[in-house]
Amino acid sequence: MKKVLFIDRDGTIIIEPEDEQIDSLEKLEFYPKVISVLSKISSELDYELVMVTNQDGLGTESFPEETFLSAHNKMLTTLKNEGVEFSEIVIDKSFPEDNLLTRKPGIALLQKYIDGDYDLANSYVIGDRETDIQLAKNLGAKSILISNDSSEATITTLDWDKIFDALKKENRSAIIERKTKETEIKIELNLDGKGEHSITTGLNFFDHMLAQLAQHSLCDLDINVKGDLDVDEHHTIEDTAIALGEAFLKALGNKKQIERYGFMLPMDDVIAKVAIDFSGRSWIKWKTKFKREYVGDMPTEMFYHFFKSFSDAAKCNLYIKAKGDNEHHKIEAIFKALGRSIKQAVSKSSLNPDVPSTKGII
Repeated sequence: MKKVLFIDRDGTIIIEPEDEQIDSLEKLEFYPKVISVLSKISSELDYELVMVTNQDGLGTESFPEETFLSAHNKMLTTLKNEGVEFSEIVIDKSFPEDNLLTRKPGIALLQKYIDGDYDLANSYVIGDRETDIQLAKNLGAKSILISNDSSEATITTLDWDKIFDALKKENRSAIIERKTKETEIKIELNLDGKGEHSITTGLNFFDHMLAQLAQHSLCDLDINVKGDLDVDEHHTIEDTAIALGEAFLKALGNKKQIERYGFMLPMDDVIAKVAIDFSGRSWIKWKTKFKREYVGDMPTEMFYHFFKSFSDAAKCNLYIKAKGDNEHHKIEAIFKALGRSIKQAVSKSSLNPDVPSTKGII
């Protein structure tokens, strides 16, 4: 599903003059940092840009439409030259007293985004007025208010750099909730985190391994699992792997600019190799054997099943091989190496022009 930034014009992209009319080119002044930040959003993040603006009485004698279009088109040309293009520009020409449903915060002109394949819950309205916050509420989206005043907006700031940082963090995050008759799972994942984690599965050793994955991938990870451990460990481990894989798949989005591939890691007596490819295809090669039935409170037969379920849900290739004498070290080295592989694979590089595939999609 596509995410959208619904962006107001006056006071957001360009400075709004005292008379609230951009009726000459001399009045056209861009908001500080907006051009560079919108350019970074267009090249690095996975949002569709839509401009939504009210323009009172466009086409009146005192403010002819040609004057408006001259400044408006100059603005669009300047942005386009920096790689910023809007998929749609929605301009409502009514007066406030007309009280039309088309006028922001009315959503009549935005119905296609409500009816279409859009992830509005993770989309944003960016503007400088309370009507922009209300528009976001009416759309079921989040809001960013360019202001000094506290408000009900999701984010309030005067700095477009802070807007980019917030969007970047949000852009590669995912929340997955999975509920069956056997397990109830909630996972929150941020690919651009610091390795912070809070993990509760009911299996202490499993918690320890998932913490290793978060720590070494630098992905922030919250996992809360309630499973039928009175039956056995199988459903808890399998369903956690599925939900975790789904979280990575969702957070990666269109995989634009990711490195895609990623590690070899020694740990005392063990050498572990974990190679990953977020290819959009599921495959696993497992070359590891365990001599013990359990490590901690986790059955060793479930290790392969965890990684297989993760690979299926994340649509990635996994190659896992470990040799050593200590079984605890062996599986811990694998989870650490997986974390390092993920860190490398999900990292983004501006040198990658688009999706790292000759197919143009993965």
